[in-house]
Amino acid sequence: MPSNRRKFLATLLAASAASAAPRIGWAAAGSPAYLAAARLPSGAFELHGLTRDGASRFAVPLPARGHAGASHPNKPIAVAFARRPGTFALVVDCAAGEIRHHLSPPKGLHFNGHGCFAQGGALLLTIEQDANTSEGRIGFWDARDGYRRLGDAPTHGIGPHDLRLMPDNETLIVANGGIATDPNGRRKLNIESMAPSLAYIDLGGDLLEEMRLDPAMHQASIRHLALRGDGLIGFAMQWQGDPAQDVPLLGFHRRGKAAFFAETPFAELHVMQGYAGSIAFGSAGDEIAITSPRGGRMLRYSAQSGAEGRFLDSIARADICGLAVHEAGLLASDGLGGLIAIQNGKPRALSRSLLAWDNHIVAL
Repeated sequence: MPSNRRKFLATLLAASAASAAPRIGWAAAGSPAYLAAARLPSGAFELHGLTRDGASRFAVPLPARGHAGASHPNKPIAVAFARRPGTFALVVDCAAGEIRHHLSPPKGLHFNGHGCFAQGGALLLTIEQDANTSEGRIGFWDARDGYRRLGDAPTHGIGPHDLRLMPDNETLIVANGGIATDPNGRRKLNIESMAPSLAYIDLGGDLLEEMRLDPAMHQASIRHLALRGDGLIGFAMQWQGDPAQDVPLLGFHRRGKAAFFAETPFAELHVMQGYAGSIAFGSAGDEIAITSPRGGRMLRYSAQSGAEGRFLDSIARADICGLAVHEAGLLASDGLGGLIAIQNGKPRALSRSLLAWDNHIVAL
């Protein structure tokens, strides 16, 4: 109702006022450059803060398997999200190595593994899903008031997964995967009729623009996002249709224009097994890559103007998935404890441990 929306926007505006200058920065946490969840040999789970050379600066226990995370823009605070369908998000003081807040979704909703900060860190935004209908929600939390829940707004799609704040700091981009699931969040119910989308949404929850895939691609679930400073979106997909059909797993979109897709040699695309697990632009913004732990491949493409999506090369590495920007170009992790830097398509080992790194690396 309009009156409820006005009240919500008023509350949101109050919570979104510019934050005071930070008293403590990331240097107090040992200047970690990344966050990554991992499984220990014991079967327990942790969240690690990693340096650029792959060393762990801190480790915080997680109650269950983690997925991705969000970092505060100017304080050594990170939020670790549970794997979908998640029941926890932990606000971690990375300087003290302590958990400050335990967040749980409202009854009937669950976390879907991703989130971000907005309004200078005053707001935490979480991607959520209605357990019964699979309708997507964006949760709003007041980070200046103990992460008090302010409310939620629709993602204008079902089965949402990833969320980013656009460079204008006022618009959200949501990857609606299009998959309806059972209340336990894992069994897929609508593969024949799924409708993935990219939704551009303002901070009040209003839909500004929507991109839907061509009907022939409607079974390509849009899962993960990479955002370049000029507003170019790279999106990674997971194919839910006939496994014998090789379809693009990397797409690009810019507001007001049509989506387009990367071109990949058949042999390279086939080995990905229809699954892109992570995506990231390189440090110069002129390359973009996707990974597949199922196929043990990282595929690298040009992101140069006029050549976006041109295939460059691939790296074969068992169980590779986590991917983030690195000063060398890109950083990747695998489920066998390895962290590698990739410069101009050439991998360089940084570290190896007994940890099994999970699907994502979050650049701080």
